[in-house]
Amino acid sequence: MPNQLFQFKQFSVQQDQCAMKIGTDGVLLGAWTSVEHNPYNILDIGAGTGILSLMMAQRSNAEQIEAIEIDDDAFEQCAENFENSPWNDRLFCFHASLLEYIEAVDEKFDLIICNPPFYSEDYKTNDASRDLARFSDAMPMEHIIFAVINFLSKKGKFSIVVPFKEEGKYIEEASLIHLFPNRILRVKGNPTSNIKRSLIEFSYQKSDAIIRELVIENQRHQYTQEYINLTKDFYLKM
Repeated sequence: MPNQLFQFKQFSVQQDQCAMKIGTDGVLLGAWTSVEHNPYNILDIGAGTGILSLMMAQRSNAEQIEAIEIDDDAFEQCAENFENSPWNDRLFCFHASLLEYIEAVDEKFDLIICNPPFYSEDYKTNDASRDLARFSDAMPMEHIIFAVINFLSKKGKFSIVVPFKEEGKYIEEASLIHLFPNRILRVKGNPTSNIKRSLIEFSYQKSDAIIRELVIENQRHQYTQEYINLTKDFYLKM
């Protein structure tokens, strides 16, 4: 298999063993999530390559960043990417399911971040690990919410990217545990396309959510200034 190295400005990521490759969703979530509350520790649920944890390490002074990954190959790759990064003393990857981690760990986190599997349709490929990474049955919304109940500190923030059509469902589910959306970013590929994703930041503090829209490209490979501003600290060519 060819060497699949993804080079960012301050770190690089191997992704040849990961079913889900680095994509726009993850980079946007890692760049957009607020660290202004100076989180002491961060939890990355379903880490994959470890891209979100690495972005958080670059952007914050968090002393402890923990990532959970259930897939064997992805876990090994995540651990390797952490070890080869400038922040390897702050990054830890755990090989566990979310429920196993909940049972084993008794700690509160100031930031929880998650780029979860999306595809709840009855569609599967022949690649089992890709299916595990892509499909919601690997990590249902209820498990994520259950983890947040267990792990989010009082001042903490929970940041997630979801399909736009499921935005309302996630907000409703979170409200049951008194989590409220403070910021929402709705993402579309170009000015004429439909909104595809919602990035939502929740906390226990109720406020009027600040809702913004982000267009990625004006036309093919012509990125908008807003997208460049958000991702320029990471992408080499921005």
